[in-house]
Amino acid sequence: MTQLVKSSRLFPEIPWLMDDDNFFNMDFPRPGNGWMNKVPAANVKENENEYIIDLAVPGMSKEDFQINIEHGALCISSEKEQESEDKGEGYTRKEFNYSSFSRSFMLPESVNQENIAAKYENGVLVLTLPKKEEAKKDMAKKEIKVG
Repeated sequence: MTQLVKSSRLFPEIPWLMDDDNFFNMDFPRPGNGWMNKVPAANVKENENEYIIDLAVPGMSKEDFQINIEHGALCISSEKEQESEDKGEGYTRKEFNYSSFSRSFMLPESVNQENIAAKYENGVLVLTLPKKEEAKKDMAKKEIKVG
């Protein structure tokens, strides 16, 4: 005799998705929550002389990045393909891995686009976007009055 069991799960291979109303309480897509973890996290900082963008991209090398400016946007992308093969007695195992991402940041007019620099160190891509001289003067001090 076979017993049928009713399941409330739409995707039984993803148990966390439908349990306890997780599906409706999720904030997706969001990097880091496992749902669409394909865009690297970025920090953007500003000081008097420059903007600094840090992207967390571990496991890459500096040759893996393509960085360019298109229509006033700084575009950062990467495509990485890996293949490994393990041959043993009576078997061959091949593994393929492909990863890619693309991020764009609209550049303010205050950025000196000719002197943008990038370096990759310890899994973090750091882009330095120097400001034009006239933009540095505007950052000196500004008072805002409450109305």
